[in-house]
Amino acid sequence: MDLSDEDRRLLAALEAGLEAVPRPYAALGRRAGLSEEETIARLKRLVADGVVRRLGIVVRHHELGYGANAMVVWDVPDELLEEAGVRLAALSFVTLCYSRPRRLPEWRYNLFTMIHGRDREVVRAAVEEAARAAALTDIAREVLFSRRRFKQEGARYFPTEAAA
Repeated sequence: MDLSDEDRRLLAALEAGLEAVPRPYAALGRRAGLSEEETIARLKRLVADGVVRRLGIVVRHHELGYGANAMVVWDVPDELLEEAGVRLAALSFVTLCYSRPRRLPEWRYNLFTMIHGRDREVVRAAVEEAARAAALTDIAREVLFSRRRFKQEGARYFPTEAAA
């Protein structure tokens, strides 16, 4: 896809992330030299064209007091996968929920959820609540706690020197 100069400025500004302000797209637009309306319209087009795959925030859970992070992997029967995913994603304490194909025989799990808590016991209790809410109490699952933190960043659309 051919990007206009305005698109390139917008993508370069987006690499720094959205500001936590009442009108984040207006602030993003200012950084790119665009109006709020033009910023939103261009972002919609860039998403529709697949240039931008998603917009979201990076939450630094540890800094907010969440010391335990777990990826919960579930072995959900295929016919129940969509309904279970919808139920799990609706829970306020589930921050990610997505499906992936199984990799048999080594990996039997097909549904993945991320749960953060103040400590491991809080997370384990949330996993049990999630299992009940999604009717997955009898489904095989594993709770994989993080042992290290990695720096999370937003998307990079240009090499570092081009974005500067």
